[in-house]
Amino acid sequence: MPIVPELEDELGDVLDKALRNAGLTEEQLAAATGIDAGRIKDAEDYRYDFSCTELQRLATALGLNEVGLCALGEGKYPLPRLPALPFALHVVGLPYGIGHVNAYAVVHPQSGDVLLVDTGNCPETLDARWPEGLPPPAAVLVTHWDHDHAGGLPLVQLRRPARAVYAAAPPQPRPGITVLPDGEARLILGFHVRTFRTPGHTAEHNAYLVTMAEAPERGVLFSGDLVFAGSLGGAFFCCRTLLREARRVIAELPGGTVIAPGHGPLTTVENERRYNPFLG
Repeated sequence: MPIVPELEDELGDVLDKALRNAGLTEEQLAAATGIDAGRIKDAEDYRYDFSCTELQRLATALGLNEVGLCALGEGKYPLPRLPALPFALHVVGLPYGIGHVNAYAVVHPQSGDVLLVDTGNCPETLDARWPEGLPPPAAVLVTHWDHDHAGGLPLVQLRRPARAVYAAAPPQPRPGITVLPDGEARLILGFHVRTFRTPGHTAEHNAYLVTMAEAPERGVLFSGDLVFAGSLGGAFFCCRTLLREARRVIAELPGGTVIAPGHGPLTTVENERRYNPFLG
């Protein structure tokens, strides 16, 4: 049985992101909730002992989903049973610093061609973690250009120069890259790929919905650092833009869509609508 990775964010991360979204200080949140500001700051440093009632007060003041925030605070955030997909999906978990980043191998059920989503920063590690028996990828999707997600791409390209690479706009021109804009629908290796331009984590960031023609309602959203199970990505460009884009994308997709995030475990659109503190 595959190992399910831990959630990318704990309660402290969610509170920190929610404070930024709301434009509040810890002292202002304390005044709104009656919870000592020192305890709120401790929670942002991963030391918390809030009761469910206190978590509900925090959720109300921050405009968050109460059920999801309480579940995070109790270490019981629910993850769904994943629906069957019309293609094989392999999670390639890669170490990065003290954490992990996800790359994904998507295998076409007839041709066996492999679509790689993000590369990680080290081709040797990607090779070492590559699922046994899978051929090298015939095409690559890049959600964004942070080093942990795309740092290994130049060497991956050198190993097979004919490989097609589709991506969000890079910070500087890169040869051999096809930039996919918002709303682009393209057939790649027999997969239907719809692009969502989702700035917020970075100025240029894409999420991709991958489906098959015969099962358009059973797809995977490769969300990069837009949406995680139980949280959102870090907003290094603009937190409110990230929140707006996450809500837009989640609102458009069928509930059974699998979300394959850049970090943490797989989830579904329905699960995140129900429990994600920022989306529920």
